[in-house]
Amino acid sequence: MDTHEVNRARAKLALFVADVFASVPRKDQRAKSDCYLRGLMVDGRRKSIQAMAQRLPDGNEQNLQQFVNQSTWDPLPVRRRIAQRMVPLVGPDAWAVDDVSFPKDGKMSVAVAHQYCGALGKQANCQVAVRVHAVSDTASCPLQWRLFVPEEWAHDPVRRRKTGMPDEIGHREKWRLALDTIDELAGWGLVPPVLVADAGYGQNADFRDGLEHRSIDHVVAIRSDVTVHPHDAMPMAPTWSGNGRKPQPRYRDRPTPVAALVAGHGRQAFTEVTWREGSRGPLRSHFLSLQVRPAGIKSKRLAQAAALASHGHWDGVLPEVTLLAEWPDGAEAPTGYWLSNLPADTPIAELVRLAKIRWRIEHDYRELKHGLGLDHFEGRSWNGWHHHVTLVTAAHAFLTEQRLAPKADTANSPSTRPSTPSRTC
Repeated sequence: MDTHEVNRARAKLALFVADVFASVPRKDQRAKSDCYLRGLMVDGRRKSIQAMAQRLPDGNEQNLQQFVNQSTWDPLPVRRRIAQRMVPLVGPDAWAVDDVSFPKDGKMSVAVAHQYCGALGKQANCQVAVRVHAVSDTASCPLQWRLFVPEEWAHDPVRRRKTGMPDEIGHREKWRLALDTIDELAGWGLVPPVLVADAGYGQNADFRDGLEHRSIDHVVAIRSDVTVHPHDAMPMAPTWSGNGRKPQPRYRDRPTPVAALVAGHGRQAFTEVTWREGSRGPLRSHFLSLQVRPAGIKSKRLAQAAALASHGHWDGVLPEVTLLAEWPDGAEAPTGYWLSNLPADTPIAELVRLAKIRWRIEHDYRELKHGLGLDHFEGRSWNGWHHHVTLVTAAHAFLTEQRLAPKADTANSPSTRPSTPSRTC
């Protein structure tokens, strides 16, 4: 947005800030949040605090630095209010779990480490965060963020102290952070209609089992080497001699990698599916869905625990899920695989639509990154990072509201509704 567009939206932005930042205790801090959001939205190559302060007539670099880096206002109630506003507006078809990385120089930015950096497509010095988005085909909104703390930071008191990392924060795997975030959002009264994730999460049997344990429907990408049994494969109980522990039932044949199982059906088994209209016309490819039983220790433990809880014994049968595979025109072999626990009679077109819906968060991430300066923050502290990410989320939410609800000055519009009293966060 140019300066004139931002100025025309000042009244609507003031109402938005009054609602979303109602939990921020001081009036001057709420005024600075309004200023910071305008700085993020005004056109400009860099969205560092210094650059934004120079663009705004009321911009004061020292005040904004203090507000973001040193001030102790809690960003969590702000993010909660954004989520409560945006979920009804977006009307999500799914929630998406994803990583976002922030390339960094040096070793003193909070939680920075040499690790895989998706922004650069290689190992590099960066911060990584886990995010959960509400997503539909027309819009998305980040609901919550968790900064990933590398293991080296868990035992580095000097850097933890200098960056203000809370004592209770330690190393936790990304898939666990994602489940923690889903649990936190459930505490806010928000639950996903379906959860989608790339193979970085879907490949992890512990993550899939965590979703099953929470009764969350999901369509998650996996790699081609995940092994499964055909849906009609049944375990057999070995003969018991009568001595020692009775042997558990087990499958006679070894599980098959999904790539081999799918390829065995041949290209003729695939069906053409169109999942949405792209900028250059309909997006379509060929897909196959099969019922399978994923192998692996975690799947066995999940099935066994469920059986023991309900029947007092386990018959060795692994849970049945849907395997979705894609074989595009011109490809020599299938190129994509997903596992879903949606009902077996879910139409393949709906499975494909959900498997592909992550395009929307990738589209909106470009606005978060390039338009709103998500990765332009130059501070190093724990508080500063969380404040900046929260403010960028707020700016993105405001712009999304204006795009989806152009008549935002009506009595019932999101930008003019009074704040819902927040119980606690």
